Amino acid sequence: MAWSFRGKAQLGGLLLSLLGWVCSCVTTILPQWKTLNLELNEMETWIMGLWEVCVNQEDVAVCKAFESFLSLPQELQISRILMVVSHGLGLLGLLLSGFGSECFQFHRIRWVFKRRLCLLGGTLEASASATTLFPVSWVAYATIQDFWDNSIPEIVPRWEFGDALYLGWAAGIFLALGGLFLIFSACLGKEDVPSLQMAGPTAPPFYAPADESNESFYLTPRPKNLFI
Repeated sequence: MAWSFRGKAQLGGLLLSLLGWVCSCVTTILPQWKTLNLELNEMETWIMGLWEVCVNQEDVAVCKAFESFLSLPQELQISRILMVVSHGLGLLGLLLSGFGSECFQFHRIRWVFKRRLCLLGGTLEASASATTLFPVSWVAYATIQDFWDNSIPEIVPRWEFGDALYLGWAAGIFLALGGLFLIFSACLGKEDVPSLQMAGPTAPPFYAPADESNESFYLTPRPKNLFI
């Protein structure tokens, strides 16, 4: 199968969107959104995520899920909701873009409809990127504010960035690039449309009636302006 330029752009957008969606799901599950190291006990590290808080003690992790959603800080409450919304938008965008791409061949789907599916899927991927980058950046901003809060005594340990935040930023970038590739492919012209769709109706060749006198027939020459 020969890939057109639009098909390659669609494939690249789908792969980037899939990679971003997987990274976003992993980011939501990981508890390393915030980390805290105790100076008095360097062997003990606290980590906090959207669903649980864990304590690492000499390669042994003890985790406990949050008992109530309302007990979470405000940034974690909103982040949990937005990350789940991001997963739904990203998955729906992948499905629509897949049906609208050249990878999915179905003769009853017209090119204009496939183009709209691809455009809608790219828009959903861009929206999934926004709903991933916003909560991750908000948690990072709240962590910075708490870290430099002068009202907290210096002896009190401060929360710092966790590895999940960096993975979340990468996921948002991948989703944004995938959405832009899909939107760009939908905005391309129709020069790559298969020839079967662009070809006009053709007329069958005309045969002259046979001459009854010599029992032979002659073919009428085909006009030069007739394209098959």
